[in-house]
Amino acid sequence: MGYKPDNLDYRLSPYTGLTRDSWIRAGKYLLTGIFSGLKSEDAPIVLARTETEITYPHKNASKEQQSAERKAEIFEGLCRSFFIASVLIREEPELTICGIGVRDYYKKHILYALTKKDSEEYVGTHEEIAALRKENNPFRPYQQTVETGGLVIGLQISKEVFWELYSEEEKTSIAAFIDSYASANTVPNNWRLFNMLALAFLHNNGFTINPEVMAEHAASVLSWYAGDGWYRDGQCFDYYSCWAFNLYGPIWCDWYGYREMPELAERFAENSNCLMDSFPDLFDRDGFVNMWGRSMIYRNALTGAFTGNLLLKNPAISPGLARRISSGALLQFLSRDDFLDHGIPALGFYGQFSPLIQPYSCTESPYWLGKAFLCLYFSKEHPFWSAREENGSWSGLAENKVKETVLDAPGLVFTNHQANGETILRSAKVLKEPGDREGLWNYGKLCYNTKYPWEAGEKSVEAQQYVLQSLTDESLKRANVTFYGGVREGVLYRKQYFNFRLSEEWHWLEAVSLADFPAPLGIIRCDRFHIAKRPMKILLGAYGFPDNGTELEEKACEDAKALVLKGTDHMGRPKRLAMTIFGGFKGLGFVRRKGTNPDSESSVVVYAEGQLMNQYDASEPCAFLSQVITLDEERDFTEEEMFPIRKISYGDMFLYGSGCHGPIELTLRDGTTRIIDYSGLEGMLCL
Repeated sequence: MGYKPDNLDYRLSPYTGLTRDSWIRAGKYLLTGIFSGLKSEDAPIVLARTETEITYPHKNASKEQQSAERKAEIFEGLCRSFFIASVLIREEPELTICGIGVRDYYKKHILYALTKKDSEEYVGTHEEIAALRKENNPFRPYQQTVETGGLVIGLQISKEVFWELYSEEEKTSIAAFIDSYASANTVPNNWRLFNMLALAFLHNNGFTINPEVMAEHAASVLSWYAGDGWYRDGQCFDYYSCWAFNLYGPIWCDWYGYREMPELAERFAENSNCLMDSFPDLFDRDGFVNMWGRSMIYRNALTGAFTGNLLLKNPAISPGLARRISSGALLQFLSRDDFLDHGIPALGFYGQFSPLIQPYSCTESPYWLGKAFLCLYFSKEHPFWSAREENGSWSGLAENKVKETVLDAPGLVFTNHQANGETILRSAKVLKEPGDREGLWNYGKLCYNTKYPWEAGEKSVEAQQYVLQSLTDESLKRANVTFYGGVREGVLYRKQYFNFRLSEEWHWLEAVSLADFPAPLGIIRCDRFHIAKRPMKILLGAYGFPDNGTELEEKACEDAKALVLKGTDHMGRPKRLAMTIFGGFKGLGFVRRKGTNPDSESSVVVYAEGQLMNQYDASEPCAFLSQVITLDEERDFTEEEMFPIRKISYGDMFLYGSGCHGPIELTLRDGTTRIIDYSGLEGMLCL
């Protein structure tokens, strides 16, 4: 059984029914899972561990490293759960859960973790952890920096009923610990924000900081701003722009920037407001989060960006829309019966799902989702809670229509499909090592769907991605770099290289020019391959389909073929998927798998298959056309939905050479046309 909210108010919240009280109850529900697993109120938050191969403490690490990682785990469990506990303590100082006084528990264990060097809970200053690890590297960062940034949020939020209970001596000792990480070396990415908040907390509570260090951190963070509200975090664009940059940045403005560095604060505020222009459309009609990018065990922490924006002097987001999405995303996860594992959020997107986990995570890491609960900082009179829920773009989107959002800066294009309520993200600007399967699953899929989270898999067929298979030696090649080419005439252009390495000449690398555009229920593709070494089999997978008893049905219309799946997800909700091939591909097939789908233990992946044999043969396929559409209701796809292309017309240039050049005109059944023209793409490509 998942979380079952009660006392719903559909007058104020017509889409979710959730109110501020519902969120408070949800927070207590999550804390109950923590406190019910503690042996006693003296035990730290180190929870039942069900995964040992990927997460830390790493079993093959040295004794010194394991000791340091154990300290990091203790601190992570304490600080991340404090996101939730701090707002509940502020609301109800005498809160008791499982017979344990929540405020007293955190007051004691924070003090022990930060200052009691003779305690097993003591997590160590930056200098002490470096000594423990026996590392002579003053620039080595540690996990405690991340958690210190979270800790100070909880301390500041609950200041009057929590922080002020410490004696002056205790405050000074805690501040010294915070400063050891606030002033120490950090990582040149979102980590600088943790230093900034720690320094701001110290400043706000009467401790001396170096404003030049603060300014350098803030200026560096702002230098990574790309546009459209998104920051480049290291190499990639992902949700860290939302649950780190656009949450911590506005908090910093509120705590410090507006008063001490107004020009820099104004830039953070402008960036946050720019994100809000399109951020709501990243979610689907139900408020669901799309599984994309790393750290997705954090789930609905993404909605913390709304809280950040509403902390600004002039926020751009509509409070009713912010709450509707936040509540929808909360229900997406808490309502699942597999969300909790031993009473705590599983290491996965829904249930336990190892392909999703990164080695920098531990059992307690999912409580980063506690950032979503920071909205409880707002009083019941605040517009976030008092405004009526609204559904943004979805309310004004006509039946069967699609709203497309194009963000050139991060190379993201997402579409809201009114016909099925799903949001599909098509990403680019991705560069990974050829063997980085986890990285490619997180970033390199052709499409990410809010209702069909990405499927893992090491075999020749991969969900939402091309795989090339040599017909001479059966070796496989996978796309590991995706360039962004922009949107022209409603068509998104990208280019992918297979087994890309800088040491090779590009003209010897297999590549595909991608061209795709939205249909009412999905995406239509028209892709052109550049294959240096032939013969080659081309395989394209659809979304992973949860297999809880799946029916498969073949359909045909003139030269086009479709394979249709009918079934349900883990929660018994109806699912429908159809993959159609129109040209280039020779046939459709499917594979069944176990342990590769985040929704269900078993899954089915439909795939299209084609071949390229001789680049000088004019009869070779000049383009590979396909479509994948989905539904979450018990009805059949119509013929028009499955076979939307009425006519394919090739330009004059296809009369010459290998037939791989020139525009392609697609005439659709609804009377519209799409021109696929790859010319000039090379000049537009960017990472």
